[in-house]
Amino acid sequence: MKSISCEQPGSLIHQNISIPPLKPGEVQIRIRQIGVCGTDLHAFAGNQAFFTYPRILGHEIAATVSQTNGSPFQPGDPVVVIPYLHCGKCSACQSGKTNCCSNLKVLGVHTDGAMQEYMSLSGDLLLACPQLSWEEMAMVEPLSVAAHAVKRAGIQTGDEVLVMGCGPIGLAIMVFAHLAGARVTALDTNRNRLQLAKDYFFAGTTIDAKQMESTPKKKTNFSSAFQVVFDATGNKQAMESGPYFAGHGGSFILVGLYKDQLCFHHPSIHAKELSLLCSRNATKADFLEVIKVLSQKKFPTEKYHTHDLPFDEVPERFSQLTDPSMQVIKAMITF
Repeated sequence: MKSISCEQPGSLIHQNISIPPLKPGEVQIRIRQIGVCGTDLHAFAGNQAFFTYPRILGHEIAATVSQTNGSPFQPGDPVVVIPYLHCGKCSACQSGKTNCCSNLKVLGVHTDGAMQEYMSLSGDLLLACPQLSWEEMAMVEPLSVAAHAVKRAGIQTGDEVLVMGCGPIGLAIMVFAHLAGARVTALDTNRNRLQLAKDYFFAGTTIDAKQMESTPKKKTNFSSAFQVVFDATGNKQAMESGPYFAGHGGSFILVGLYKDQLCFHHPSIHAKELSLLCSRNATKADFLEVIKVLSQKKFPTEKYHTHDLPFDEVPERFSQLTDPSMQVIKAMITF
């Protein structure tokens, strides 16, 4: 079968590999559409944490069942893949936190992912989605990451929420924070992204970070104004500034990932009794919630999905997705 491997930073190559055999309880799936994640782009650029080369990328997966070996799924069933391989035995798994299993392996990161025609996976990792389109199915995983972060935050109706970063995860957080009853403010350095957040992703207010930095008074107006602050940037400077925006008794949720150390002024966060939380991946419950939201057409999928890339053209065109002028939100790889 055809596959594409990230051999080293900046290098994607076509390969022909064997179709994986089916083990008892496994399901062979035919990949139909793959969402391109920031994780994939960072791996391609060589700055992704928890990553080794070579690797077949791809963990935002829409597929159909090809054949089964002792699973209730039937050939032709459309399925979404939960790409988190958890052990089921560690303390996190035993408490239901499979998203942060101590032995966690993520498809496309720690083990090979979906840039191949077929995969064989445990049936426990598959969710039937006959009510969704391929496009919507390939969005379920990133939207589940956002839904999980919002759940971690424990948002109350009427809370003032700041989302730092108008990338695909940040925009999705805005939608789920809105659905949870929050009043949402978006912060970014990109004015086009801020306008998108306001027009389609339920940001009632926007903050231009560049303008804020050049106008100290404007920065003061937004200080300590939010019960909940999300970082969806993965940028060191932005992440370290997050506690500044959180109000006393508030929460700061780190959704973006930075691969080195962060530094916070302890007296400032201590005085606020700030809750500093991390949010990683998602649970099956988050996936089911997102599938429900998508089936109810409560998410602006047509504004989220911005680019398509045929599978055979990925090695030659993948680098284009990192070009700011392309204005990529969510690119999809189609078979």
